Amino acid sequence: MTVAAGLGLRRALLDPLAQADEALGAPDFLEAAPENWMEVGGALGRRFRALSERYPLRAHGLALSIGGPAPLDLDWLRRLRGFLDAHDIADYSDHLSFCSDDGQLYELLPLPFTDEAVEHLAGRVAIVQDVLERTIALENISAYARLPGELSEAQFLNAVIERADCDLVLDVNNVYVNAMNHGEDASALIDSLPLGRVRGLHVAGHQLQADGLRIDTHGEAVIAPVWALLDHAYARFGVLPTVLERDFNLPPWPQLLAELQTLRAHQARAMNEPMHV
Repeated sequence: MTVAAGLGLRRALLDPLAQADEALGAPDFLEAAPENWMEVGGALGRRFRALSERYPLRAHGLALSIGGPAPLDLDWLRRLRGFLDAHDIADYSDHLSFCSDDGQLYELLPLPFTDEAVEHLAGRVAIVQDVLERTIALENISAYARLPGELSEAQFLNAVIERADCDLVLDVNNVYVNAMNHGEDASALIDSLPLGRVRGLHVAGHQLQADGLRIDTHGEAVIAPVWALLDHAYARFGVLPTVLERDFNLPPWPQLLAELQTLRAHQARAMNEPMHV
């Protein structure tokens, strides 16, 4: 089992990452959105190449639209495979959502939890995995409305993993946000997921609105209940590679490293606890 604490790569972090001292807690790996880097050349492209030579990379996409109605863009998928191969990235994931139809919608939109949606996803995942020559992972998303469907979120996630024969990136903050917003049991969802198919974990902060609605922003520090849910996930799956996500409202680099060190402390503590299967 690889114990690793990573950061999501953002352009604002290029300088700190290039200068980071491993002895002071630099991340073990970086997670990059291919859409932000695969067509980039010049000085910025060289800086990305330098980071890819220093840090192990994982790719976490934004635009696959695996659940969307429009046909998959095979040319884009081939270019994506070229990017992954060029940077020696074996691990590719995207979101269990849709974000495009005739054009890009720039939002990760929820799918109905139905058997029909599971079958739709299974066929599209097979195409993606064939083109990329990789087993992909899909991430559970935060959703602020539940579409009509005969399955619960837990049943839907399990059905997609089994029918599509893909893995899951478990976003612990999204589990928490959905549970709080929809009156569900976050721990029970985690306990329902199959061992061996959760590839990695995400942890992030969110915003609490005045009306009690929680919004997944990746712009705040991780709160105590989400850390506790991460501990629960480690007890269930073991200490998997975990990404600390921060998309905006970035704190000073030492403060971000301190939060990464908090993540490492949770991992270290979980390593000494028995798994709960």
